Amino acid sequence: MKDIKATLLDRRSVRRYERESISEEDMNFIYDAICNTPTSYNGQQFSVIDVYDQPLKERMYELIGQKQIKTCSHFLIFCADYNKITKISEAKLIDLPDFQHTADGVIVGVVDATLAMMNALEAAEACGLGTCPIGYARTAAPEALSRLLKLPPKVFVVCGLAIGVPRECPDLKPKQPRSLVIHPNAYRQDSLVPELLEYDDHIKEYNATRSGDKTDNDWASHIVDYYQEAMSYCTLDALRRRGFDVKR
Repeated sequence: MKDIKATLLDRRSVRRYERESISEEDMNFIYDAICNTPTSYNGQQFSVIDVYDQPLKERMYELIGQKQIKTCSHFLIFCADYNKITKISEAKLIDLPDFQHTADGVIVGVVDATLAMMNALEAAEACGLGTCPIGYARTAAPEALSRLLKLPPKVFVVCGLAIGVPRECPDLKPKQPRSLVIHPNAYRQDSLVPELLEYDDHIKEYNATRSGDKTDNDWASHIVDYYQEAMSYCTLDALRRRGFDVKR
């Protein structure tokens, strides 16, 4: 098993996997890491669907469009979940407020599910497995995916995580320098632009020289293009259909 430094600092997204199953021991370790996720109030406002049935993975690939979904060994779907607290509250005759109808309720569920995904990702990486988080699981076809996974009301997909035996070792992608990420005591008051432009050039050089597919993408334009695409998503409508009608 990798040490913690290698697990955290050598991580890269892997999109190609061997046709090889993951051992039961490794999957149980990943499950245990998920279950031990720190959550808001210890409310554990999340659930995970582990998809390893190949026909089901292929149907999900058709909906989401990311090839690693059908080639990975396990595709984990991380969901915000207020169904469980609703069921026990009904059983114990507890008057449950509509917390899921608040922005904070949605944020709590998203944060819990995301923390769980990161626990799973680091556990898988420590086992020498390849991983790739997939945000399109949330946006590509939320209603069709919810039906496919038989999600009850008050449960919605936050993100997916492909896990498998890696068939590639992509170049390590440059991240923003510490000076742009870590702000001591308060947000920086000087101009970030020179360092951002330098990072933008660094990404453009990386994309032009990396192994595998090469592009002329910089960082800023590429990210803004994603934002532009995301303007067509109807996420709030999808949340409301899942039982999260945000009022405040």
